[in-house]
Amino acid sequence: MRNPRATQLLFELSKSGRRASRLPASDVPEREVSTMLPAAAIADEAPPLSEVAEPDVVRHFTNLSTLNMSVDTHFYPLGSCTMKHNPKRNERLAGLPGIAHLHPYQPEESVQGLLQLLYDLQEFLAEISGLPAVSLQPAAGAHGELTALMMAAAYFNDLGEKRTKVLTPDSAHGTNPASARMAGFEAVTVKSNAEGLVDLDDLRPKLDDQVGVFMITNPSTLGIFDDQVAEIADLVRKQGGLIYLDGANMNAILGVARPGDFGADMMHFNPHKTFSGPHGGGGPGAGPICVTEKLGGYLPVPVVAKRDGKYSLDCDRSKTIGRVRSFFGNVGVLVRAYCYICTHGPDGLKRVSENAVLNANYLLSKVKHILPVPHGDRCMHEFVASASDVKKVKGISAMDIAKRLLDYGFHAPTVYFPLTVAESMMVEPTESESKEMLDAFAEVLFRVTDEPADLLHEAPHTTTISRPDEVQAARRPVMKWTPA
Repeated sequence: MRNPRATQLLFELSKSGRRASRLPASDVPEREVSTMLPAAAIADEAPPLSEVAEPDVVRHFTNLSTLNMSVDTHFYPLGSCTMKHNPKRNERLAGLPGIAHLHPYQPEESVQGLLQLLYDLQEFLAEISGLPAVSLQPAAGAHGELTALMMAAAYFNDLGEKRTKVLTPDSAHGTNPASARMAGFEAVTVKSNAEGLVDLDDLRPKLDDQVGVFMITNPSTLGIFDDQVAEIADLVRKQGGLIYLDGANMNAILGVARPGDFGADMMHFNPHKTFSGPHGGGGPGAGPICVTEKLGGYLPVPVVAKRDGKYSLDCDRSKTIGRVRSFFGNVGVLVRAYCYICTHGPDGLKRVSENAVLNANYLLSKVKHILPVPHGDRCMHEFVASASDVKKVKGISAMDIAKRLLDYGFHAPTVYFPLTVAESMMVEPTESESKEMLDAFAEVLFRVTDEPADLLHEAPHTTTISRPDEVQAARRPVMKWTPA
C-alpha cells in the first residue's frame, strides 16, 4: 500500500516548533540585523519555512525517490538521451576528498594532480574527436553548442565577414536552432530525403556567403549515419562556412569514426551520455567542446596548459571569447568521464559502441513487425519506430503505448521526436542492457499493442498520477497534493 505521506509537501508535514536540530544559546553578544545589513536586504517578515523533524525530512525525500524511475531501477530506453549505466566506482572516485574538497581559488601549485587529470582528459577528447583544441568549461551540451557558435561568430568577425545564417537538418535536436538564435544567427532548416538523410537538393540552394555554420548530428536522431557528410562538408566549405557536429550520439561511433576526420570543425561531447555521470534533474552537467587548430585561439578561458612539466590554467589567449561560466566547469562530471575513458581504454570504447549498435539492431529486429521502422532495417545506436499503423487500426497512439509501459516497469522511449516520423517512438537500449532485458521489453511492447484501446487511453494505472492534461500541467502546474 502506498504511503500517502510520500506525496505530501514538506509544508503540509510542518508542525510549529518542530526542529531537525537545536542549537545551544549564543555565547556572543547579540546585534540587531539592521546594524549589519542595509534596509533593502531585510525582509519585513521571516520566510514561511516548513518546520519538520529530521526523520520527516529523510522519509519525505526517500519516499519521493521511490516514485521515480531511474537507470538504477528500471530499463530506460530513452532515445537520443543515452541513458546508460553509470559505474558506481566512478562516483566513488569523483567523491574522493582530494577531488571533491578542492577549492576553485586554491593556488595552482596545490592542485597539480587535478590539473593533470583535466589536461589528460582534454588530450583524450582531442584524440577521440579528431579535433586538437579542447575546452572543458561549458556546463552542458547546449552550452557547448552556444559556446562554439560564439567562437564561429568571432572567427568570421576577424575575417571581416558578416555571416548571418546557421543551417540545421529537420531531424536536429531542438537545441541546435535555439543555440543558433542565442548566438545571433538566423536558423534555417534543411529538409531530409526519403532515406532520412540530409536532402542535398534542398541544401545546395540554401548555401551562400551568409551561411556561417551547418550543424549536423551524425549519427542522426533517426539512428542513421549520414554517409554524405564529407560531401556536405565540402559544399559548406566552398562557401567559406564551418561544420558543427552535435556530439549527442557519439556513443555509436567511439573508436570507429572521428568527427574531425569526416569533416567537422567543431563539436561538443555530452559526458553524461557518452562516458559516465549523473543524468537528469537539471544538473550538474558538462559539455566539453573540441575544435580545429584554426579555431583554437577563440576557445573560452581558462584552458588547462602544460609547460615544463607543470600544469596551469591558461588565460593568455588574445582571440578568446572570454569566460562562459564561473570558475573552471563542473569538474566532478569531468572526473567521472576521465575515469570511464581510462577504465575502457581505446579498444574498450570501441566495444562500447559496437555493443550499443548491436543492441539497437537486435531490438529493432524484434519490434519492427508490430511498430514499423520507416528508415530501414538497420540502425546505429537507436532507431525510430512508428505507431501510425497501430493508431489507424486500433486507435492506439505512441503516447498511449508510452504511458502503458510505465505499468509494466519500463520507462517509455522518446515519443513524438523527431517530428519527421509520424507517431514516432525513438528507442535507444544502449550497450548496458542484456539480451534478456531487450527480449522482455519487446514482449511487453507486443502485449501492449494487443490490449484494448480503452485500457491504454487511461494508462498508466499503477502510478500516483495517471494521465494529466499535459498542456495545462505545463501552463498551470498544481503544486498541492490532494488525497483521492
